Amino acid sequence: MKLRIVFQQLGLVMLVMCFCMLLITAWAAWQLYAADKTEELYAIYGLLGTIGVGSFVGLIMWGWGRYAKKGGDGMLPAFDETLGRREALLLVALTWIVGAALSGLPYFLWWHFNDEHLVDAATRSGHEFASFASCYFEAMSGLTTTGSTVLSDISGVPQGLLLWRAMTHWLGGLGIVVLFVAVLPNLGVGGKRLFFVEAPGPQQQGVRPRIRETARILWLIYLFFTIIQVVLYKAFGLTWFEAVCHTFATLATGGFSTHNASIGYYNAEHIGVLNTWMIDFITVIFMILAGVNFGLYYHLARRRFKLIWKDPELRTYLAIIVGATMVVSAYLVGSTIQVTDGSTVEGTAPEAVRFGLFQVVSIQTTTGFGTANFNVWPFVPKMVLLMLMFVGASAGSTGGGIKVIRVLIGFRIMFAEIERIFRPSVVRPIRIAGSTISTELKQAVLVYILGIIVLWWLGSIVLMVLEPAGSLSYVSAATASAATLNNIGPGLEQVGAIENYGFFSSSSKMVMALLMALGRLEVYAILVLFTPSFWRSE
Repeated sequence: MKLRIVFQQLGLVMLVMCFCMLLITAWAAWQLYAADKTEELYAIYGLLGTIGVGSFVGLIMWGWGRYAKKGGDGMLPAFDETLGRREALLLVALTWIVGAALSGLPYFLWWHFNDEHLVDAATRSGHEFASFASCYFEAMSGLTTTGSTVLSDISGVPQGLLLWRAMTHWLGGLGIVVLFVAVLPNLGVGGKRLFFVEAPGPQQQGVRPRIRETARILWLIYLFFTIIQVVLYKAFGLTWFEAVCHTFATLATGGFSTHNASIGYYNAEHIGVLNTWMIDFITVIFMILAGVNFGLYYHLARRRFKLIWKDPELRTYLAIIVGATMVVSAYLVGSTIQVTDGSTVEGTAPEAVRFGLFQVVSIQTTTGFGTANFNVWPFVPKMVLLMLMFVGASAGSTGGGIKVIRVLIGFRIMFAEIERIFRPSVVRPIRIAGSTISTELKQAVLVYILGIIVLWWLGSIVLMVLEPAGSLSYVSAATASAATLNNIGPGLEQVGAIENYGFFSSSSKMVMALLMALGRLEVYAILVLFTPSFWRSE
């Protein structure tokens, strides 16, 4: 195992994250002095402290690698700087594990830098960010675009930290590692291995022959959507700060909001009736766009419209959204819909479709935004949402879940096996988009789906064991496990749309942070770390 090159590249990733943090710090400083927002002072302290620690550690790791690569002073041998498969897996896993620790440190330092002028010292330990486990959970939730939060009062956190919190979504959306491949010096073969390990989906096809060029194109598309959505949000009543934070959360399919009520905060009282509908509409459209395979947007730019529509995953993805919306909306018609801000809306047909569509898209794309408290909905709509938690978005998107293409292949395999029961002599190959699914891919898909189910089951049991007896319901444990593993955010009952994860013990939060990383990196990049043979010399 060539650990020196792994730590050299990890050091560079840390430096990139510190640079992003520095931009947030500059904005917070401007808010402090230009807008006289004194609450930003301790956020700046927390960010600067983290930048200092992160830059120091990152430079040491990077410098050690550079020193060793050149052979040092003759005492250390020069090493091969090409990333192998094992090194790529380790680097990707460590990027999320170490990156979450670095990203969570500003929250922890902010709270502990506070003094009596801003907070009663007697209640200091009562805040969620007083515990580093909670800070780590929040940061991992951001980087993995899960959107689960420990905060009971989001508005009580300075805007500088909320903007950093949203940026962790944006960085983790297409992947820190994909950004790393796109902007840092060419890693050769190692860059391709990094991209394929981190990028979600059962198989990845570059939109261009060179992997670095592919990564750049994906990030340019991502940036283009970001600018468009920010402008649209601002045009329909959001402040620049709110527009940027919610755009970062939407395109990353993350779900962190600047308000406890999420998107449901923007009601007629705050921004007017028309703007309320438009904010919902804009959010739905961009959540759907973020849940599509980003490779299709390259074909769109090249006007290859037939290739886009012929894509079976895209058609299945849109069909699921339409079908699920029809079922959920039908159950909401005639009912009283409880909005996340505590108000209620009569379930007329337009309102039922509006709230039903929003929640279906939010859950399937694994964004996790909320406009309605779906925890009080009837059984059938809740079960539809639970099913969508596992289906997830498209491969090659910023969304989580099993992925639509895996579900589609899984059903094709099941139907083929059913036919074999009564027609054993018929050998019918399974085809997707004109291509025959190989035996290896079929096996990989089935093993992955089984793995997700087993991890969900184990996660539910572990949460029940770790929490005090009687404090956590079975449904809460099961949906908390599903929501974190599939990078959704909200679950049901105690972790529902208007609840948070702050009541969990530190050990449970670390378990769920692990589930988030497993889901974001598609299980294997984390599980290999627990395999003894992974660490042995070849």
